[in-house]
Amino acid sequence: MRPMIELQQQLVPDLLEVMKKRYFILRHVMLSESVGRRTLAGALGMTERVLRAETDYLKAQGLLDIHVSGMRISEQGRKLVSEMEPLFQELFGLSEMEEKIRRYYSLSRVHIVPGDSDSSKTAKRELGRAGSQALIRALGKDDVVAVTGGTTMAQIAHHLTSPVPLPNNWFVPARGGLGESLDYQANTIASMMAKRTGAQYRLLHVPDHLGDEAYVTLMQEPNIQEIVDVIRKSRIVVHGIGDAMVMARRRKVDQGVVDGMKAEGALAESFGYYFDRNGSVVHKMQTAGLRLEDIMATEVVIAVAGGQSKGEAIAAVMKFGHDDVLVTDEAAAIEIIRLIDEAELGNA
Repeated sequence: MRPMIELQQQLVPDLLEVMKKRYFILRHVMLSESVGRRTLAGALGMTERVLRAETDYLKAQGLLDIHVSGMRISEQGRKLVSEMEPLFQELFGLSEMEEKIRRYYSLSRVHIVPGDSDSSKTAKRELGRAGSQALIRALGKDDVVAVTGGTTMAQIAHHLTSPVPLPNNWFVPARGGLGESLDYQANTIASMMAKRTGAQYRLLHVPDHLGDEAYVTLMQEPNIQEIVDVIRKSRIVVHGIGDAMVMARRRKVDQGVVDGMKAEGALAESFGYYFDRNGSVVHKMQTAGLRLEDIMATEVVIAVAGGQSKGEAIAAVMKFGHDDVLVTDEAAAIEIIRLIDEAELGNA
């Protein structure tokens, strides 16, 4: 396919730009579900006049439905975006980056979405959609799936669908709650994923951070013990990755502990553990839920995180070495590739 595109470019030099423009219009409308022309023009950096011409063409092709309330992608358009995605990954260099990251960290699969989810809501939604697809691809009959909290995990839940109900599958929170917005709690996300796939769910009603006494007391409660046992037997874990200092502030970690983590080079946080740039654990939180040994024994671990600001954090967790799938965005991938190149140059 690529040689054919390159030949066509010689005859129609602007072919790729036109394809790219129309592909991104369809993809943005698909991720937005319904969007007005002015909002779409602003998001894509186009004038309304140019966008109108393109959307009229896409409507004539049966790829867009345009209503008074806004534009929606048709089923035909949705199918086209899905079929074109691998081609765009290759044409714009994302496939090459995916393979380089996959090989370096010995992952089974890497998927990179265009954009920077730090600054683009579309990229953030696309990250969630790609994360949901990675989860559905890994999901088997009777699986238990443990999920962490956060905005990216909420996007995955929003996009998660199953062609058939999954009554024998279970979704569970990987850990307790941070005490933040209910929408981003692991409990909420686990229940939403279950409802969107016709699966079942269990909730863990405990704080994320526990003192030693509270931990011992809670773990003696039969109901807590039962759900924790289910969580720790999950076959699939889906988790986000955060900046260590940002997550420490969100968890209201004592300043003395934060200073100690800084001194030890804490860079990334995931499932309650803090990692330095070499992927070594420098601090852990006492919590009910998944422990490090559970992660190491889990069959499929899927990390979903993006944004240029998280590139180093993602690389640190990948060095820990127990993830199987990474879903990230272009901005984070560029930063990860930079770190890989530096490491390889240093080892040369």
